[in-house]
This record gives sequence, structure tokens and C-alpha cells, in this order.
Amino acid sequence: MSDAPRSSRDAAPLRQRFLEGMSLVAATVNVITTNGPSGRAGTTATAMSSVSADTPNPTLLICINELSSLTPVLLGNGTFCVNVLKDDQSLVADVFASRLKDKYADKFDCTEWKSGLFGQPVISGVLVAFECKLVSHNQVGTHHVCIGEVMDAVLGDDGNSLIYAGREYRTTVKPD
Repeated sequence: MSDAPRSSRDAAPLRQRFLEGMSLVAATVNVITTNGPSGRAGTTATAMSSVSADTPNPTLLICINELSSLTPVLLGNGTFCVNVLKDDQSLVADVFASRLKDKYADKFDCTEWKSGLFGQPVISGVLVAFECKLVSHNQVGTHHVCIGEVMDAVLGDDGNSLIYAGREYRTTVKPD
């Protein structure tokens, strides 16, 4: 029996193997919010990463589907907040992922939140919230890759990250 990784010789198409492979990659669960002249909106996303801390203001990136109701609002407002969820906030993740539309007509009703220093919705109880000014965006395939200049970082209480891996929510636990 070989432990060698499966390769492109597998029968499944590359897209299917890519999706299956990406489902195995653990990622934090984040709620991206925005508020401004174009309106208020939010969605759940796992595609968030640090870009650089070595600029006048740190930068991070998020990827948002072009079909998301958040996309035109975020691009219109030019600002957003990345709310990194704790492991007890899976309901918030589900609501902002539009899984409970019939229970919450307004996604923001599922949790407490306040306006951050720069006016973006900061969800209560998160590990950290990064308020950002959009400095760049580019559409790649079906997603907008947005670079944000971090204008403020609101650190929450200690806790474990809510992560998504294997197509389910999980949590981080420090190994022994």
C-alpha cells in the first residue's frame, strides 16, 4: 500500500479534486461586514489572510463571490470589517451564510454588534475584528480578491477559533 498522494491521473476531473482537497484545508470562519452610503451587508467567508504587517497600515485580503449580496455594497462603500468568529458563534456563521433566511430577515438581528471606530459593524464576542479600507480589488474567476488596509483591530476575549474543515465547523485546541 502506498502513501503517495493521488495525482492528476485520478479519474475525477481537476475541479472536483480541487474542491475535495480544499475541503480538507482548515480555515477560520469570518463574517465580513460593511456599512456606508451603499448600505449595510454581511456574509460568511473563510478566504481571509494577512498580506503584510510591514506597511504604514497592515494589509489583509478577503475573497468574496461575485454573486454575494455583500459584493456590490462592499465595493460601493470602500470599507469593510473582518470579524473572526469564536467557536461558540456557529449560529452567526450560518445566518450570515444565508442558511437561516426564514428565521432572520435581517442577518444583523442574530447577534449583538456595534459600529467600530470607522463605522463598520463589529460583531460582539469575536476573537478579533479588523476594520479595513478597501485599497485594491481584482476579479479572479467568480470571486473578487479584495485587499484591505487595516485601520483598526479590535481584540476580543481569549477563546478558540471557529474553523471550517471537512465541510463542518470545528474548533482549535492546543495539542498536548
